[in-house]
Amino acid sequence: MDVLEVLNLGDVARTFSKMGMFPVFDLAYYIVSILYLKYEPGSVEVARKSPVASWLCAMLYCFGSYILADVLLGGCPLDYFQYNSHIVLASTIWYLVFFCPLNLFYKCVAFLPVKLVLVALKEVVRTRKIAAGVHHAHHAYHNGFLIMVIIGYVKGWEMLWLIFIIFPLSSPTKASLYGAILFTLQEAHLLPVSKSTLICLFTVFMATTKVILTFRHSHGSPFVLIESWVCHLLFGSPLGGGEEEHHAVPVAPVSPVKTKEELGEGTRKRKSKKAE
Repeated sequence: MDVLEVLNLGDVARTFSKMGMFPVFDLAYYIVSILYLKYEPGSVEVARKSPVASWLCAMLYCFGSYILADVLLGGCPLDYFQYNSHIVLASTIWYLVFFCPLNLFYKCVAFLPVKLVLVALKEVVRTRKIAAGVHHAHHAYHNGFLIMVIIGYVKGWEMLWLIFIIFPLSSPTKASLYGAILFTLQEAHLLPVSKSTLICLFTVFMATTKVILTFRHSHGSPFVLIESWVCHLLFGSPLGGGEEEHHAVPVAPVSPVKTKEELGEGTRKRKSKKAE
C-alpha cells in the first residue's frame, strides 16, 4: 500500500497526475526555456539581426527533447509542430522576451520571486515528460528497459544541444536520468508504488530542488554526496577528493564565478553604455 494512500492523499496524487499541463504549466516551461536562451551571450544581437534564426533556436529550446525522442523512436521529427496552440504560445513568449518595449516582459519574468514560481511550474512539466517518455517507449519496446530509460532521460532534457555535451551533466539532467530509471522500474512493476504517487513525489523533489538552486544562484547538484559514495564503492574513486587536494600548490584567490545570467546581463549593459 502506498504511503500517500495511508495518509489519505492517494486521491490528491491521482488528481495531480491527471492535471492538464496546457496552458499554465506549459506557459511557465516556455518562459523559463526562452529566458535561458536570452542568457546565452550574443542571443539578443542574433534576435535583432536574424529573428528567424533566433525563433528557431527558441523552438529547439522549447521542443528539442520532443524532437529527439521522436527521432530515436523512429518517428517524424516534425510531429510536435502539428500542435498549433503550443507553437503560437511559445512564439509569443519568444517575441515578448526579446522584443517587448522597454524590456518589460523580461524584467517581470526574470524578477526572482516570479522566476522561482516559474521554475517550480517548469519542473512539473519535466516530470510529466519523463513519465510520458518512459510510457511511450514501454509500448514500443515492452521489455526494453534501457530504451525506456533513454527515452525518459531524453524527454527530461532542457535543450536539444545537450546531446552534444555528455559531461559534465547539470543537476536537472542528472535528475532526469534518475527519474527515468525510477519510472522505468515502476513501469516494469519492479517498484512498489503507483505511477500517480511517483509522479507526485518526484515532482515535489524536482520543484523543491530547482527552487533552492535558483534562489541561491547555484549550479550545484543535490546528488553529489550519494554519487561520491557510489563511485567510491564501485569504482574506487577518491571520496571527497583525492590526494591531489592534499598536495595541491596554493593559488591566489580568484573572484567568484558568475552565473550565465549575470554574464549575459553584464554584456548587455556594457554594450548599451557604449551605444550611449
